[in-house]
Amino acid sequence: MEEILELLKANARLSVEDIAAMTNRTTDEVREIIRALENDGIILKYAAIVNPEKDGKAKGAVHAEIEIQVTPERERGFDAIADRIYRFPQVKSLYLMSGGYDLKVIIEGETLQDVAFFVSGKLATIDGVRSTKTHFILKTYKENNILYVADDRDRREGVTA
Repeated sequence: MEEILELLKANARLSVEDIAAMTNRTTDEVREIIRALENDGIILKYAAIVNPEKDGKAKGAVHAEIEIQVTPERERGFDAIADRIYRFPQVKSLYLMSGGYDLKVIIEGETLQDVAFFVSGKLATIDGVRSTKTHFILKTYKENNILYVADDRDRREGVTA
């Protein structure tokens, strides 16, 4: 099961037949394992990873990382505030963090002003939010182990005589 999951994480476009050949299993076994992974909520979604520098629509988008300090709610902790935050369509990722702040939010807007209005009008007004600190993402070099920049350096070892 783990081997099939790793293959799909590396390339979700692999066919059942290819995975069966790579793992020495039958196609029926592979289909059943994939179905179980999906039913158990281990595989949540299959998606294309798009380079925003080359996608016209995504290229103009503004991305920001926001650090949020909150006061956790009694009996629900951070989950109640997180539940309100991740429902906004601008929120692409939300993490509970250790350290100097509690939540990290990655959001997307069409302009810097959209992001500023979202932070001041939506995030900062949620009960329990004590402070926010916004960092605009200027360029993505690597994300989720995917390089977004061409690495054209010559990686060959030098030979000396």
